[in-house]
Amino acid sequence: MRVNALDHVNIRTADIASSARFYAEVFDLEIRNGPPPMTPEQVRWLYDRGGRPVIHLVQHSDAKGAPGSTGPIDHVAFNCTGKNELIDRLKQRGAKYDVHEMTAIGRTLIFTRDPHGIMLELNFDRD
Repeated sequence: MRVNALDHVNIRTADIASSARFYAEVFDLEIRNGPPPMTPEQVRWLYDRGGRPVIHLVQHSDAKGAPGSTGPIDHVAFNCTGKNELIDRLKQRGAKYDVHEMTAIGRTLIFTRDPHGIMLELNFDRD
């Protein structure tokens, strides 16, 4: 299993429109809709000049999160290869994880938490 790159950061926000404008204006990112079935009122993705969605904004009434949460940072995502090897490693550690097949974007997502409680999203494209 190999991490190839940081894929994106997912940020909770109570005001998705102004957050999207901030990132677009300050970092020259392009605002686009997230994949279906999510709506623009729920999710906005910000793309870099290479066409990569590097920031995901998600509508959340309490952007600070619940006690014990990681605050506005919902999760950090990595682009990976070696899905089966990763699943074997997680099983060996007795780690909790969830696998989600995202057919709309052609990815398998594996979610787990680090020792600090930070949600990690591990993305596998056709792997």
